Amino acid sequence: MSYLMDNRKGRQHLLMGNEAIARGALEAGVKVAAGYPGTPSSEIIESLSKIAGKANMYVEWSANEKVAMEVAAAASFAGLRSMCTMKQNGVNVASDFLLHLAGSGTRAGMVIVPCDDPGALSSINEGESRYFARLVEIPLIEPGDFQEAKDMTKWAYELSEEIRNVVMLRSVTRMSHASGNVKFGSLPRGDVKARFKFDGFILDQMEGLVISAPVDYKHAQQQEKIKKAREIFEDCPFNTYTGPDKPELLVITSSACNLYAKEAIKILGLKDRVGLLKLGTTWPLPPNLMKKYLSMTDKVRIVEEVLPFLEENVKVLAAEMAHDIGIKTFYGKNDATLPMVGELNPDIVVSGMSRVMGMDYKPVPDDYAQKAQLYATTKSPNRELTFCPGCPHRASFWSIHNAIELDGRKGFVCGDIGCYTMALLPCGFSTLKTVHAMGSGTGLASGFGKLGQFGFDQPVLAVSGDSTFFHTTIPALVNAVHNRSNLTLVVLDNSGTAMTGFQSHPGLATNAMDEDVPAIDIAGVCRALGARVEVRDPFDLEETRETLNELMEDEGGVKVLVLRQMCALSPEKKAKKKYEMSIDEEICIGENCGCDRVCTRVFRCPGLVWDKEKKVTRIDEVICTGCGVCADICPAGAIKRKEV
Repeated sequence: MSYLMDNRKGRQHLLMGNEAIARGALEAGVKVAAGYPGTPSSEIIESLSKIAGKANMYVEWSANEKVAMEVAAAASFAGLRSMCTMKQNGVNVASDFLLHLAGSGTRAGMVIVPCDDPGALSSINEGESRYFARLVEIPLIEPGDFQEAKDMTKWAYELSEEIRNVVMLRSVTRMSHASGNVKFGSLPRGDVKARFKFDGFILDQMEGLVISAPVDYKHAQQQEKIKKAREIFEDCPFNTYTGPDKPELLVITSSACNLYAKEAIKILGLKDRVGLLKLGTTWPLPPNLMKKYLSMTDKVRIVEEVLPFLEENVKVLAAEMAHDIGIKTFYGKNDATLPMVGELNPDIVVSGMSRVMGMDYKPVPDDYAQKAQLYATTKSPNRELTFCPGCPHRASFWSIHNAIELDGRKGFVCGDIGCYTMALLPCGFSTLKTVHAMGSGTGLASGFGKLGQFGFDQPVLAVSGDSTFFHTTIPALVNAVHNRSNLTLVVLDNSGTAMTGFQSHPGLATNAMDEDVPAIDIAGVCRALGARVEVRDPFDLEETRETLNELMEDEGGVKVLVLRQMCALSPEKKAKKKYEMSIDEEICIGENCGCDRVCTRVFRCPGLVWDKEKKVTRIDEVICTGCGVCADICPAGAIKRKEV
């Protein structure tokens, strides 16, 4: 039995933040959970999917975040508590439905959990989800430690049902992926029956039609819900204050920044001079509570990630209350006491706080910093971003790059989000020329492919992963086919959502709960839409390159090439070699041959290593996956493969 199902009240477990959120949902009696995989949020659905049968839950990886929110909302409308999860970018995808959902309201408790990524540690941006809560007028709450991640999640369902609207619980990378001890509550007993009622009066939220119209009534009702949430927040146990009654400086913070602020106060020895107001309810701010603490001092510092969302809202309240609390001096993002971009850490917070308090502080001695810099630049090995050994994407982009060069018309590739985004870099032969949102590669290519009437004559390609194909590529592909855009879409089908941990998607024959389900064939979908479709193995370099050149020369509209090869790290393939690879050192002449080390300098598979002493390439047998592709790229024929 998973420790998440431990029903011994008071029992402590060491939990990752995402696991704590999952446990909180279980203690709240959640019955439906849906999401789209995206770091740092993925482990919430992963954790729930493993105990779905035991907990009598339905858990799914949805095609995208908007659908996940719709699935969760349907459960709420039918009287079941539900949750949907996503990373920060996913809120953008779901925002269309979220705007309507906030207007219609919910029935049973519903919580959406966006996990932001300050510093873009595993993302292409560090977008903010907090502003969506204010935009669509729903409550925003943020746990400040791992116990709160569990407890606040459970409380969020009670809040949702009290105001009859969705609640946003925001996490960040250091909250989601760090770990701490969490004391468990009890799990609920008994089950509820799902039933959707729709025969009541149109304005009856619990039994009438579920719509966001009429706007004049529903919007006013929505604002009453926010007003009620604000009143509830005044006495919320997740808003806490520690420090003197009359602090020299008041620090206001939330989320993981609470931990940084606590550490900064301790390091600087300021517990008798600085007060810490940790807010769990960050939108809407409770005015009476804020007035109480803002009245304590004239100096206020706000610590948050990434943008000054909390700072701006506190300043608005302070301006409205100026007659009662006086004029305040604020320190935070706007005065550059804290950086406006990137992830915070204790050193950054300590340095900023020491400046505000007029203290001299250096996080490390100068000589230590100099030594650390020296070792970082001269002693540590250079580890550039690259595809894994045996990654089919390296082979795919090798063929794409060579096909474009051979074509000679300055063709280019519109990129997308996934492991293959690294094809911007030398490991992917700098093949991608645009990267934006998921599915945008095909959308942009659809636009480029209609510019022929303006003299545009460059071949246009787009790439999409298999999970991304179902997420948002299909609408762009429909658009391209319908408008007869001239483009070639390359679907990099590696049989899973590889970048985030091989979660299932509609193209696979299994779902989040490991049940057998029908797999949707990508090639079949593309053919049904009217595109010309070819399927190849990217490890067959010559056939793949020839096919690409033929497709680029075909100007008859949309062409799709599905390159199908399982990820080298997938559970089904990991540690299984097709070939034993070796180097014939008599043939390999390395730097002296015309290729100038094409294997290690250009192809750059980590499984190929340049031996500086012998002046030959060698195979790193520990990490080589035995895909055999490197044998085809060696012009001298020095790389040998033998079937296992």
